[in-house]
Amino acid sequence: MRGGLHGARTDHIYERAGFGATVRRGSRPAIVVVDLTRGFTEDSFPSGADLTDTVIATTCLVEAGHQAGVPVIFTAIAYTEAEAAGHSVTWLGKAPGLRRLVEGSDAVAIDPRLPMAPDDLLVVKKGASAFFGTGLAAALTGLGCDTVLVCGATTSGCVRATAVDAVQSGFPVLVPRSCVGDRATGPAEAALFDIQAKYGDVISLADAVDYLVSLSAPAAREPARRARS
Repeated sequence: MRGGLHGARTDHIYERAGFGATVRRGSRPAIVVVDLTRGFTEDSFPSGADLTDTVIATTCLVEAGHQAGVPVIFTAIAYTEAEAAGHSVTWLGKAPGLRRLVEGSDAVAIDPRLPMAPDDLLVVKKGASAFFGTGLAAALTGLGCDTVLVCGATTSGCVRATAVDAVQSGFPVLVPRSCVGDRATGPAEAALFDIQAKYGDVISLADAVDYLVSLSAPAAREPARRARS
């Protein structure tokens, strides 16, 4: 299970318990780019960090997805002025730094370095998971998708929550390691270990791109075209 800092003993305990099997990869994946908005990718914002490397890697993945005809869905956390200032969103009581993520502000804009295309979808959310309280699951079903590649920020927060809800919604999950970012290494590594053990496969960017390229033949692209038309 490649426990890294967790050590071989932890790997053995999880393997003995029956965790860490490889997930099935379907023929109609989607890419879900979680919260790579300026409020998370730029360290000038209280909620952000310099996630330049994550943005660069995700750009490579999204470009490969576009070339393969794979649906790409971006998410953004954004609150109304009333939600940001009040108590209706309980999460903001625990994470008040997110109150700066107000609709229409620079903080909630998708990072301009990302190659977001006109037909890419945008899902606005209020919580950690891209599935909670949104139409993401229905959109993926409508697009005929059978696998989800999850990338974005933060690894220990919204990425992990999205991976958990994706598999609970019936979608096998792949997480390209270099396409996720966080404010700190420890929480990020713990989240990736947890995802690999229980919810999806943590893979390399090269593996993810090769998977998408393998779908680029006309026969593989046709279902995605029909689903998006």
